[in-house]
Amino acid sequence: MIWCPKRRKKLGDAEVRDWIAETMGRVAEEYDFEIDVLAVEEDHVHLFISFPPRYSIARVVGILKSISARRAFERFKWLRERFWSRELWERGYAVRTVGDAVTAELLRRYIRRHKEATNQTELF
Repeated sequence: MIWCPKRRKKLGDAEVRDWIAETMGRVAEEYDFEIDVLAVEEDHVHLFISFPPRYSIARVVGILKSISARRAFERFKWLRERFWSRELWERGYAVRTVGDAVTAELLRRYIRRHKEATNQTELF
């Protein structure tokens, strides 16, 4: 999964990005999702995740985006000025599923290489 902050604005420093990643990890535990790789970067999020079949992909994205945004605005009050619309994330997202041509290891390598190229922190 990949999504971006509203208007592709920067999320802030490493403290904010790490906090968002940790928050998504806690939300994942609450909802029985399993995060394999997560990289919260300045202007987008990469996430390799598995979840129970009772959830649709759209529902999983909605849960992660809505809860992380609400908690981020509560924790970092100054984000309200940067994201004055009170929307942290863009409405859209991109998803690629694992299958024969695209393996789990291929996706892990992609996210990790991208993270290394941009010097971002990976928490999972």
